[in-house]
Amino acid sequence: MPSGSPASVPKYSPTHTDDMTSDRKLGSTTSISSAVKLKQTLGLHHGVAMILGGIIGSGIFVSPKGVLMEVNSIGGSLVIWAVCGVISLIGALCYAELGTSILKSGADYAYISEAYGALPGFLFLWVAQVVILPAGNAVVALTFSYYILQPIFPTCEPPDAAVRLLAALAILLLTAINCWNVNVVAKIQSIFTVTKVAALCLIIVFGIVQLSFGNTENFEEPFADTNVNGGALALALYSGLFSYAGWNFLNYVTEELKDPYKNLPRAIWISMPLVTVIYVLVNVAYFSVLNARELLDSNAVAVTFAERTLGVMAWCMPLFVAASTFGALNGGIFASSRLMFVGARGGQLPIFMSMINFKLFTPIPALIIGCVLSVIMLVSKNVYDLINYTSFVESLFMGISVSGLLYMRYKRPDMHRPIKVNIALPIFFIIIIAFLTVFPLVNNAMACLIGLLMILTGVPVYWIMISWTSKPKSVDRFNRSFTYVMQKLFLSVAEEEEQVKTS
Repeated sequence: MPSGSPASVPKYSPTHTDDMTSDRKLGSTTSISSAVKLKQTLGLHHGVAMILGGIIGSGIFVSPKGVLMEVNSIGGSLVIWAVCGVISLIGALCYAELGTSILKSGADYAYISEAYGALPGFLFLWVAQVVILPAGNAVVALTFSYYILQPIFPTCEPPDAAVRLLAALAILLLTAINCWNVNVVAKIQSIFTVTKVAALCLIIVFGIVQLSFGNTENFEEPFADTNVNGGALALALYSGLFSYAGWNFLNYVTEELKDPYKNLPRAIWISMPLVTVIYVLVNVAYFSVLNARELLDSNAVAVTFAERTLGVMAWCMPLFVAASTFGALNGGIFASSRLMFVGARGGQLPIFMSMINFKLFTPIPALIIGCVLSVIMLVSKNVYDLINYTSFVESLFMGISVSGLLYMRYKRPDMHRPIKVNIALPIFFIIIIAFLTVFPLVNNAMACLIGLLMILTGVPVYWIMISWTSKPKSVDRFNRSFTYVMQKLFLSVAEEEEQVKTS
């Protein structure tokens, strides 16, 4: 864990690297300052792909039945999907103000730290890096692996060992690509985003065909028996918003976005209405083929839909689901490494995690640590339980981030705000988050208590590793030596260092 600031890190300078000293001349002094920092390589289309790729995972393909189970009607289900899209858009617009006012990668960590100080920011960082993001990556990787193997084991469940091994290989492969080249990562994200959107459009087209043939009986009384109980609506919103999760992925990499003042809000305005329309139409397509009971009985709605409509080509739907989760995993690895990088740069994680490879300009140490944590999560049999425990925590921190927007409007009215949303939007979003946070606290107190305990475990860690400034000198020497070894191992240096001076 960190001790001191980046300035105390021993400087490892690649003074004998040929490609960095090609203009060296005998008898002269040349200063080569190739500012080693994360490059702004992501354009608007990459930003759109990042948001769409982060949102569209396995949820819309596998289990939209969570919404229907609670509201108990097709019409109510469609309304919930649309409302969840509007709520996500409002949240994304609030994050657009935060992301352009606080022009730092790291999303919630950067915003909470700026508004409320180091400890609250660290608590989010602690839970996100130790549990939320590694567990999320592990679950997405397991889902990818399961659907890749499903066509190979058509009559039985794929072996658990094979599923976990393939999931680990997927994490390792994507981590290697993330270490190698940001442009390749962006291209992969774009390709798989197009693939998953094409798959959803295929479902929509087949749904339109079914409706054109007169298969509209499931829509004759769409709101019959709708359950409007507050608890049921809260659970329905939870299920719907789970499938919209990822709308803030672009805020994790703001520093790598070209012209973020323009491209961040544009990417949001393009992505969020598009994904909302797609999600609602996909659900309409499902109901054009499956009635409410059939949809509730299905564990993988898109696969059941394909079996009814695609005939012998139904095998392609599991591959589409696998492609969707592969793209989501790529985005998750990319975003989580940037959060770790920003936390280390702020002195709240070991400093070596804030180092950038001076040849590839990628945060290789942060990517490697994130990879290790995600693979460790694959060993756990309770990784899905961890996701349930942390859903409450994620909602809580989102509410804290947006409350920080209101707090800074009051405390720092002169702060530069290229984007300033109507104050009603953050207030509405906080009310929704409060509703979604308080209800589980009453109805599933144990899961919420475990989530709160995860947060509180960060307090002693913060005190020992960060606040305690009078550590023994041996600890500081060890940290410096270890950082130096990591720099040499990963050919990494601190951000924006002046690299080479030769004579």
